[in-house]
Amino acid sequence: MSINIENLKKRIIYRSQYRGTKEMDKLLSSFVNKFIDKLDTTQLLSLEKFLEIDDENLYKFYNGSETIYKFDDNEISNLFKNYKYKQ
Repeated sequence: MSINIENLKKRIIYRSQYRGTKEMDKLLSSFVNKFIDKLDTTQLLSLEKFLEIDDENLYKFYNGSETIYKFDDNEISNLFKNYKYKQ
């Protein structure tokens, strides 16, 4: 099965911008915009899966708080954990 990379990127960008909370909309859209063109197909698929996690757990993970979700130790979660958001 062939993956349309441009459609995948559009889905990821959309999902990062429309989360439900303004804080996560800004944080995730900024994160995605910084890295989306640097990621390969496998990483993009991991990012798409990462964006399925709810805002509360993502926010806690980003801030180093304990979460109920078990995050995978992969490149996407490490990039996000170390991402420095600038407004």
